[in-house]
Amino acid sequence: MKTRVIYLFVAVTFVATLASYAVAHDMDDMDSGGDSGGTGAMGQMGAHMKMSDHMTMTETRPMTPADTQRGEQIVATMRAKLAKYEDYKVAIADGYVPYMESVPQDVYHFANRTATASEYMGDFDLARPGSLLYEKKTFGGYKLVGAMYDAPAADTPEQLDALIPLSLSHWHAHTNICLPKGVTEADVFNGNVAPKIRPDISSAARAPTEFGRGGGAGDAERMRVGYLADPRFGFTGTISNQADCEAADGNFHKQIFGWMIHVYPFASEDLKVAFSLEVP
Repeated sequence: MKTRVIYLFVAVTFVATLASYAVAHDMDDMDSGGDSGGTGAMGQMGAHMKMSDHMTMTETRPMTPADTQRGEQIVATMRAKLAKYEDYKVAIADGYVPYMESVPQDVYHFANRTATASEYMGDFDLARPGSLLYEKKTFGGYKLVGAMYDAPAADTPEQLDALIPLSLSHWHAHTNICLPKGVTEADVFNGNVAPKIRPDISSAARAPTEFGRGGGAGDAERMRVGYLADPRFGFTGTISNQADCEAADGNFHKQIFGWMIHVYPFASEDLKVAFSLEVP
């Protein structure tokens, strides 16, 4: 019972800090190519997702007629149940809270604490996703494009396939994460990324300032915050194994968070588009 309560607390905390998650996770280049269009984790999730040391994806399974039928049913159900959230104010009233509105993103996550906690406890409901996905409109407001569903980290491929067929898309998980000394998994969950400069790394190793220059002492206020200042750590850090992480005096995490998947039912009836790894 105690373990269940702790797990629920972690799940709820995770949702409550999705905004910090966008900053805390060094995922600006999730596609490992460095040319992705959005800014931050939320902008990249579902934009250019590819398998890497830090991104584990379920293997593709052969498409079956049954999977096609299930995919069509999923899209139809999502369209029917989530259509009311095309008005983003209805979503907010229903507990879906927008995060990081001031940060440019391909997709903005409106997360619901209760719904995500339920998903992390194994309660999956197409009508009640953990997060709704929106694009920001040019002249104000948001356009609903899809939803993100979560599943427990311990779920097997068979269990994930039972939720959304693995032949349609890939569930993904964030793996092989090295956090620097002094930054714990709890800090990541709680969004504790202090606006500070790491004194133990050279200016050449720091992220560029807003003017594209290296970080001198006078640029401190423009530096990236927390452990993002050190490219070795984080969700696209250069370190991806326990030995190198320990050598860097960091702490290694085989996986942080559970399984996640994006679905875009409002983009097209074409299943390849609705279950795409990129924002349609």
